[in-house]
Order: sequence, then C-alpha cells, then structure tokens
Amino acid sequence: MAPRWNIDPLRTTKITLWVLGIGIAAVILLVAVILSEGLPTLDQLEDPRQDLATQVYSSDGVLLEHFATTRRTYTPYDSIPQSFVHALIATEDREFYHHWGVHAVRIAKAAMKNVLSLRTKEGASTITQQLARNLYFSREQTLARKVREAWTAFQIERTYTKNEILEMYSNTVYYGRGAYGIRVASQVYFNKEPMKLTIAESAYLVGLFKAPEKFGQDDSAGISRRNLILGMMHDEGYINDDVLARSLAEPLSKPALAEVRRGIAPHFVETIRQLLGRDGDLADKLKGHDLYRDGLVIYTTLDSRVQQYANEAVREHLDQYQRTFESSWTWKSRQELLGVVMRKAASKRSDYIAASASEREEILRQLKGNRSFIDSVKRDVTTIQTGVVVLDVRTGAILGMVGASPLSMKMNTASRYSLNHASQIRRQPGSSFKPFVYASALQHGLTPDSRIESGPFSKTLADGTLWAPRGSSKTGGPMPLRTALKFSTNSVAARLITEHTTPSDVVTLCRDLGITSPLVAVPALCLGTSELSPLEITSAYAAFGNDGVYVTPTYITRIEDRMGNVLYQARMPAQAIDALPDSVAAQMLSMMQGVVDGGTASSIRRFYKGPAAGKTGTTNDFADAWFVGLTPELACGVWVGFDDRRIQFTGDYGQGGRAAAPVFGRLMQRVYADQGLPWRRTSFTVARDSTDTVSVDLMRNPPSDQILDEVQDTIR
Repeated sequence: MAPRWNIDPLRTTKITLWVLGIGIAAVILLVAVILSEGLPTLDQLEDPRQDLATQVYSSDGVLLEHFATTRRTYTPYDSIPQSFVHALIATEDREFYHHWGVHAVRIAKAAMKNVLSLRTKEGASTITQQLARNLYFSREQTLARKVREAWTAFQIERTYTKNEILEMYSNTVYYGRGAYGIRVASQVYFNKEPMKLTIAESAYLVGLFKAPEKFGQDDSAGISRRNLILGMMHDEGYINDDVLARSLAEPLSKPALAEVRRGIAPHFVETIRQLLGRDGDLADKLKGHDLYRDGLVIYTTLDSRVQQYANEAVREHLDQYQRTFESSWTWKSRQELLGVVMRKAASKRSDYIAASASEREEILRQLKGNRSFIDSVKRDVTTIQTGVVVLDVRTGAILGMVGASPLSMKMNTASRYSLNHASQIRRQPGSSFKPFVYASALQHGLTPDSRIESGPFSKTLADGTLWAPRGSSKTGGPMPLRTALKFSTNSVAARLITEHTTPSDVVTLCRDLGITSPLVAVPALCLGTSELSPLEITSAYAAFGNDGVYVTPTYITRIEDRMGNVLYQARMPAQAIDALPDSVAAQMLSMMQGVVDGGTASSIRRFYKGPAAGKTGTTNDFADAWFVGLTPELACGVWVGFDDRRIQFTGDYGQGGRAAAPVFGRLMQRVYADQGLPWRRTSFTVARDSTDTVSVDLMRNPPSDQILDEVQDTIR
C-alpha cells in the first residue's frame, strides 16, 4: 500500500507566499538595477537632443555630402495630415489614446505568441515606446533596453501631450533613403508638402516604417503594404467603404524630385552611405554612432579634382558618342525587341502592378499607343551607360568614380540611388582579360619576345569537343607576345592558356589579384568570358603598376565623432598581397605600353601624350567596350555599354579602343596638366619597346580587337 503524505495547507500557503515574495522582490531589485543607469535625464526628456548631420569630405578638403536628419524643417502637429495620424495609430498602436506609454495587454499577448512560437515573432512596443527608442536608445534586443524603454515611455507620457508625442514621432522616424521626418519623406517620395498628401500616400509613408529600404524601392511590395494599412484604417473606422475603394485604386505616383543635390560624386557618396549603413560592411566602424544623427565627420579617399576631371571626360566623350550611336540605330528592324522592352517598362508602373491580369493587358495596349511613353522607353534603353573608376596604384585609394552617364543622371534626378556601373555591374571584359593570361604565361618562363604561333588554333577538350576560337593573324606564323597583345590576337591567347599555362593557374592568379567574381577554369576564359566589375578589374591591373603587389581598393581614410575623436583610422594600403614577381609586372607594363602606342588603344594619344599602358576589350556584337589603363601612379578602368544587353553598338565604333579608351585619354590629359595635383611621374620604371610608335592615322583609327569569339567559341 502506497504511503500517504500529510500535507499542511497552511504551511503550503506560507511557502508559496514566501516564494512569490522572493520572486517579486527579485524582479523589483532587477528592475531597480536596470533603471539605476542608462536613462535619459529630466533635461533630456524636456529637450531631446538636436540631430547633427554627418559630413563627408574628399581627401582635398571639399565637402561632398551630408548624411542627415536635419535636411528637414520641423513639422508641427497641425501641419501633419490627419490621414497620416490615423494610418499611424491604426498600424502601430490602436490603443494609443488609452494607455500611459505601455500597453500591458498587448505585451502579454505578444509574449504568449513568442513563447508558443519559440522565437521573437511579435513586438509589443507602443508609439511612445518607439519614440523613446528613436530618441534615446539603440536597437539592441535585450531585457535591460526594453525595461528602460518602457520606463522612459512612462516619463514621456508624463511630460508631453498625446499630440506632442505624435508630432515628435512623425519627425524622428526613419522612412528610408536617408529621410527622417514626415516633411523630408513627403518631399523625397512625393515631391509635396505633408498637408498635400492623399490618404493613400499617407498610408504608404506609414508602411515604410517596417522595412524602409524594401518597401521604398520595391513598388509592388510598397503598394501591398499600403493597401494593408488602408484596410486597417477602414477597420478602425477612420475611412469609409468609398474612400477605401478609391484609395486602393489610386496609382502610386512617385515623381522625380524637382531639385536633388547630387554633388560631384553621387555614386561614390552613396557607396559610402551603404558601407556605413545598418547592414554595411563597415557599419561596425561607427562604434554604435548613428550615421544620420550624430554629427560624424567622414574623410574619404576621393580627390575632388580627379572626380571633376572624370566627370568632364565622360561628358565630352559620351555627348559625341550618343549622337554617333543614335545616327546608326533604328527600331524599324527591331520591333519585337521594342515590344519586349515596352512590356518591361510597363511592368514597373504602379498602375500596372496594382491591376489584374486582364487590366494589365489593357494598360499595355493603351501604352503602346502613347507616343510619349514609347519615346521615353526608347530613350531610356538606348542611353549609353558608363562606369569609370580611378585608383592610386600604391595605396588602393579610390580617387574618382563615375557610376552612370551624365544623360541618364539628367533624365533621372534620383539616379544617385541607381545602379553604380563602376562597382555594381558585372560584364564580360573581352580582351581586357588577356593580360592575366599573359602574366601567368610569363610566370611559367615565357618573355615578351617569346614567339607563339598566331595562325588558326583548335584543341580537343577533355570531354571530346573541339574548341576552335576564331581570331588569328591574317598571315599566321610565330608572333612575339608583345605584338600579339598589342593587336589582341585571339589564337595566341588560346595557345598560351592551353600550352604554356592552365586555366586553373590563371584563376589562381586572378584570385591573388583580388578578383572575387566567379571564374570558370576553361580555355575560353582567356577570351574574357567570365563577368567582372570595372572596379574589380581595375584594382587587379593596378598591381602591374605596383611591382606586382595587389592592394585592396579603399573608400574611407578616417571617421571622427562630433568632438573630433577618431572612431576609425584606415591603414593605407588596407591589404597588400604579393601577387606577381616584380619582374613579371614590369614585363606586362612594357607590353601594355605597346597597346597604347600603335595598338588597339592608340586613340588615347589624341588626348594624352604622357606614359600610359593598358588593354582594350570588346565583346561579341559590340555589347561592351572596355579600356583598363595605367600611368606610373594611377589605374583607371572604363566600361561603356547599355543597361539592356540586347541594345548594342552597331559597328566598329563600338570597339573598346574607340568607345572607351578616349575617356582615359581625356581624363589623364586633365590630371597631368594640373600642376596642383601630386602625381608628377613622367615615365614608367620600364621603357617601352622601340617598335611601339603611333601615327596620326592610328590615333583616329586604331586597330580593332578580335571579337568574333570573345563569347561564342566555335565548338564542333
């Protein structure tokens, strides 16, 4: 028989009360400890701090940009539309007018859901708690921060009226694109004052809070989020059925800003912002400071004079080249392509995104009859794009960066946020990849004067297919390496990668030179079939001018807080790798000088007479034009092409030596003519070959790259 336990109810009750008492005391003690530090003072509560803009400077002391919350004029409550207030309350805090900063029931519900899901699935912060976090705390997910936030919310409710809390919240919350505050957001997204916002536009702005960059850039997601909030406003009785229907049907109209201060280096500055943003690679360098609010000072590697010269060189060249292209391009034989690009353009419109399948076809039919729409699509896709980057070969400092063509910047005033064609695109480099193959062959014992057969070439690959790249010399016979590189002879490059080095060795060298893009270790690699970015290939070339040492490209030299304390000091160069023997680097410089003097880049000599070396590149059907070049101190990469790869140059004027190399020539002519700049070296350490000469005719009509099989090798 099991033993019976005699349980004293009174004793059990006492023990329970003791345990509860100890637990409550422990909680009170913990809260007291947490609240003993890290809270805003009374003065801070009554007078929240004024945000200070972060300043971004060039290396020569020119202010490039502000990152700021203070691009705003503070918007009082009576200038904030009620539709925005209603959207805010319906979405973020339906009980806003019925609590004192913290909503206990909401916290309990959220805690239960989080426990049941075994993860943080739902938050419970009120508008006042969010304001406390925005004003005084970081976003760290800790119990201490939550307790301090809740206590501060109580104090804010004691200090301010509900309308004042809504006013402060609307003026401090982040809306994306560096915009803090409703007035800046209204101007950034809709080019209007807050009181002129429609109900749908107010809902859209509130919808940005959850994920500003996502909903601000993806119109489809932004509209879906807006519509969800409109439904919440309807549920709360803020709008009726008719208003809901009209607002749901309202197209998302985000016109370009009338005035946007781009500065001289918008894409470079935007890269800085992204690197230091919440998820950026250098975010930890801020040591907890807010990029937009703490008055930091960022010193960059960019030289404003080099940047200005790069802008001028690109503008001069592309103004002429855009006209050349337009005089030879016609849509008459490309109607199918026009239909495809029109559909793509239509699919990005807010009315098309919000429409049903049948409505979309009708919208597309109407647009096809809209001459203004058709012309704008044609203009957009046929605008020549470019990416240019200039580096110091010794330090890796990025001295200049052009991320888009001046025409596209003019047509799109928000284009500072657009694709950066210097660092964010990857395109096949064509023959501009060949120097890596040649350098690998030199490492295996060849010299610039080694003679390689230049006639037609074919090789049976391991899988049994026959690789026969076109592009050999007309006469055939042995050809010195320097001559083959000078005239970009494909068959010599093919023989080098299959007979004197290997695809794997070339890939290894490229990795040592900082190239991180995927590279397929096959013989066709020698013809530039793997895609690279202009910044990537330019920094790799820089090693040829730096005795074979690769250095990592650098944007930022120093970051200081508002008091001048150094938060981050870059080491220059940031990283150095002995990628090549200095003798091989010197041999490559010697050979690449011939490309400029009598070879495929002879057009440079129309503008710049100083020491230069480099290599052109042209891909199949003139889709991409490249020149990557060096002076004794600088490396500069130029890509010219189109965003839509189906739009291509229509003839030899699309060669790298004609479409890209002149930008290098125009730029270096300006840089080396400026006596105030520090780059003064007048020669390479290695002399050019005596046979490297250039005539006036070659300057105007340089030899062409062999491009027949840059992409499409003959496989039998």
